[in-house]
Amino acid sequence: MKIIATNKKAHFEYFILKKFEAGISLQGSEVKSIRAGNVSLKESFVVLKNGEAYINNMFIKNYDKTGNFKPDERRLRKLLLHKSEIQLLTSKVAEKGLTVVPLSIYLDKQLVKLEIALCKGKLLHDKRKSIKDRDIERDIRRELKIKNG
Repeated sequence: MKIIATNKKAHFEYFILKKFEAGISLQGSEVKSIRAGNVSLKESFVVLKNGEAYINNMFIKNYDKTGNFKPDERRLRKLLLHKSEIQLLTSKVAEKGLTVVPLSIYLDKQLVKLEIALCKGKLLHDKRKSIKDRDIERDIRRELKIKNG
């Protein structure tokens, strides 16, 4: 498994409740572009409609060596999930005010996979606590590094 890109803001902005692995329906040379690392999950989000899941606003740069066919870089792409997983996500998002966020995109053998998660948004004091915990952890590691030499 080779991680291509991650959504670093997701862990800061949301509490991760449950993770799912989804395939992505891609066109043309998008796979080659992803393998080259020309993909970004910033500002992307998952949309659930008509019993299907889609990722919106995921940026995949057009591959340099393609011919005339160049798909839209931020087009709506279908996610490949089991029907039961889509039903679970749809019901949770509708009833509890949760959301579905992409976490990372990676290669599993020869396939491009997207890790998505059912999330609950953090409040401001939760974000402050995350920053405080991160700073404390960094200070502890720094002190241990100094003592060990």
